[in-house]
Amino acid sequence: MSFTKTTEQSSNYEHLEKMSVSELLQNINNEDKTVPLAVEKALPQIEKSVQKVVSQLKNGGRLFYIGAGTSGRLGVVDASECPPTFGVPFDLVVGIIAGGDKAIRKAVEFAEDDTEQAWKDLSEFNISQNDFVIGIAASGTTPYVIGGLEKCNQNNIPTGCITCNEGSPLSQVSQFPIEVVVGPEFVTGSSRMKAGTAQKLVLNMISTATMIQLGKVKGNKMVDMQLSNNKLVDRGIRMIMSEIPVSYEEAGILLEKFGSVRKAVESYLSQ
Repeated sequence: MSFTKTTEQSSNYEHLEKMSVSELLQNINNEDKTVPLAVEKALPQIEKSVQKVVSQLKNGGRLFYIGAGTSGRLGVVDASECPPTFGVPFDLVVGIIAGGDKAIRKAVEFAEDDTEQAWKDLSEFNISQNDFVIGIAASGTTPYVIGGLEKCNQNNIPTGCITCNEGSPLSQVSQFPIEVVVGPEFVTGSSRMKAGTAQKLVLNMISTATMIQLGKVKGNKMVDMQLSNNKLVDRGIRMIMSEIPVSYEEAGILLEKFGSVRKAVESYLSQ
């Protein structure tokens, strides 16, 4: 397949080593400003993907992210933040990175080149047609991710992708492709920069919009969040105070008793 890999094209800037710190930061920032505009152009694609994710999860399915390197790490981050933020089970959104969890901290050589491993990794979760798998790859050419989606397609498991090149091999094997074309990186080929930022923004949209659609947010508040530290306990208490006429101390007692903002407020209102 012939397509232009814009993420690998030469930077718009030359002689980076001759720039001052101020010039480096300003130019990086100038490039970063273009990313949300690229994401905006992909909103129709993102919407279709979210609608499918919501449908699958409402039918008892799960959301999987698969990726390598920066893309894989971003998927793991987004998945790992869903339980504390929205109070969902840890296995509702699952992030899988080529090379396993050790690859989160240290690159695993050639892990992304294995076309069979992603399906093996997914199979450990007894993946089924109820689930949805999103492959993440800035280049859109990562064998690990492409191979995983191909096997999902063969087993009638719906697939999506997030990539930063248009018409890539990954998009071609994805039923719900998301293409955010950010152009050349400030440092040529360093797709952890603009491409990584674009992928993070899209992942934020997918998980947040999905959880809201699943009823995990009330008004604009994370009423099902896990109370895993003092900051979040304080936030929960103040959420309760904003919903019902109780003092800080009374809200704290309710929160401790019921374990979540939602349950505390619902119990009070049902009296």
